[in-house]
Amino acid sequence: MEIGFHFVNFDVPGGVQALPTTLATAAKTAEQAGASWFTMADHFFQMDNLWPAESPMLEVYTCLGYLAGQTERIKLVVLVSGVSYHYPGLLAKTATTLDVLSGGRLGFGLGAAWYERECVGLGAPYPPLSERYERLEETLKICRQLWSSDNGHYDGKYYQLAETLCSPQPIQRPYPPILLGGTGERKTLRLVAQYADSWNGSFETVEEAAHKIDVLYRHCDAVGRDPGEIQKTAIMVIDPMTDLDGFLCTAEQYAALGIDLIDIMPPTDNTDLVAFASRLGEHVIPRVAQIECDPKPRGSADHLHAE
Repeated sequence: MEIGFHFVNFDVPGGVQALPTTLATAAKTAEQAGASWFTMADHFFQMDNLWPAESPMLEVYTCLGYLAGQTERIKLVVLVSGVSYHYPGLLAKTATTLDVLSGGRLGFGLGAAWYERECVGLGAPYPPLSERYERLEETLKICRQLWSSDNGHYDGKYYQLAETLCSPQPIQRPYPPILLGGTGERKTLRLVAQYADSWNGSFETVEEAAHKIDVLYRHCDAVGRDPGEIQKTAIMVIDPMTDLDGFLCTAEQYAALGIDLIDIMPPTDNTDLVAFASRLGEHVIPRVAQIECDPKPRGSADHLHAE
């Protein structure tokens, strides 16, 4: 099993002037600690379910482009871009640029968007949820076409592109791994089964994770997809060091379900993110690396309870 590090709190010691150094040092420390992913959210206001909206927030692709030049190996993952504030063709070009400049280290995350205050505040569209999901599916199709040899047109319900030209193409072929975030059973997990290379969910309990994975497998059956082709990951807001044995127990249960990476977001009161990343490398990552993920694509919930 692997560990990712989620950087989202920009209210760092030293203020705005310290952000470039803190962000770069956190990413380099996470890389040196053995983390596989460095993830960041795609927002313009700070998320007001975590901190006040007025708290600092930087734009994700600029940040990850900056970090591409500060790091060498760690995967740079967008977790995730909301489709309501990105034109698909332009987003694919932005993502391609990051993949090229990072030497093929982009993880391309997408979601249906949820932060209404941000969109309304900055004048971006915020259509009803059903429309956002339709736009998400069109965005997935457009990006995949842009990252192929098909430079022809795309005519969708919401987006029309006269030329799906993207030169250069991404370093990662056939395209950067597409990650979808969310656990909605009817739409999100169906889109994961049909389009995604990676999936990230947030779960209250291991039993909930088992249930969602079973739903995903059923969607895979419906579209004829091998669920083993989809990387399954979880995000946790946690300090594993406060109860390392308990965290490792949860990690083992996740691994038994086929989840092979836990993306750790430090608790909201943690401002020393560099020290946090260093402690992950010292105390957590070596222990988690010993946990083997079960590749078995069926019977996840039954396997959990049998243990």
